[in-house]
Amino acid sequence: MFEKSIWIRLPRNVLVGHDVLGRTAEAVEELHLSGRPLIVTGEIPNEVAGQTVCEQFEERGHDPAVTIIEEASFEAVQRVIDAAEDVGADYLIGVGGGKPIDITKMAADELGTGFVSVPTAASHDGIVSGRASVPEAGTRHSVAAHPPVAVIADTTILADAPWRLTTAGCADIISNYTAVKDWQLAQRLQNVTYSEYSGALSRMTAELLVERADSIKQGLEESAWVVVKALVSSGVAMSIAGSSRPASGAEHLFSHQLDRLVPDAALHGHQVGVGSIMVEYLHSGADGEWRDIRDALAVIGAPTTAEELEIDESTIIEALTTAHEIRDRYTILGNGMSEAAALEAAEVTGVI
Repeated sequence: MFEKSIWIRLPRNVLVGHDVLGRTAEAVEELHLSGRPLIVTGEIPNEVAGQTVCEQFEERGHDPAVTIIEEASFEAVQRVIDAAEDVGADYLIGVGGGKPIDITKMAADELGTGFVSVPTAASHDGIVSGRASVPEAGTRHSVAAHPPVAVIADTTILADAPWRLTTAGCADIISNYTAVKDWQLAQRLQNVTYSEYSGALSRMTAELLVERADSIKQGLEESAWVVVKALVSSGVAMSIAGSSRPASGAEHLFSHQLDRLVPDAALHGHQVGVGSIMVEYLHSGADGEWRDIRDALAVIGAPTTAEELEIDESTIIEALTTAHEIRDRYTILGNGMSEAAALEAAEVTGVI
């Protein structure tokens, strides 16, 4: 008897393109969200986009409130929850990069309200996904939450964001290559549930960026269009899977371990990109696709070496040999790899 069921939560409105920021209130009203919004943002994102969003809701008589966050932390999440309760907010709008959107996502989940994602940088797929990442006590916690009910991604703003943030977003997507391979390996060896559809969507998204790497250029709005659509697809793949598996494998464990060893040394996307080069080598050997991953990252302008990450070679090896300790998720790293094996992977691929 067939009894399988799944509940897939996806954004109901995704608005991407030139000058779409001015349609934020329209996109929200179309969802029949009513009442008072709380806009959660940072100082710079507020200047870039938050004030414009606020004015739209003021013109429509929704009496928006604004709260500024300075860091990503569980304390910041609580401050947003308190602010929402103090002003009687009916839903939240996250405006900014990873920090404001992740904090908004977690606060909205705790409050049981919807939230709208308005990214000002295409730095990672958290702008769409149901996962949030928050650092605490020298480590980074990945927390499950509901995805946004709407995403408004203005490519005019995204194209003007610091280029390193965009290259980090590209690297985060390209790392889906190895995340999917780890997921398939876990299915074969550990009987982990695998979704053919979300796995295919995730890999296709990575392939799209690798194939179009030479067209991803600084200052081009069309490049921002390609990147943000890929980030949306990656977030949707995770929603379909009901986990971060389509976009998070050994390369993410490696990045999280780097966060423990050398906090804030490099951007998350850049770390997983370098990790993906080595993880692909572990999957496929010297003749595998690691060169394609490395070359695509290099063309885009993302780091491919420890030196470019500005992380010591010894720290890279330590992270690679201990990354399996991060969480109970089966990957190509298994129960750990020897220092000799880690050195080989890092040296052959040119990471060190």
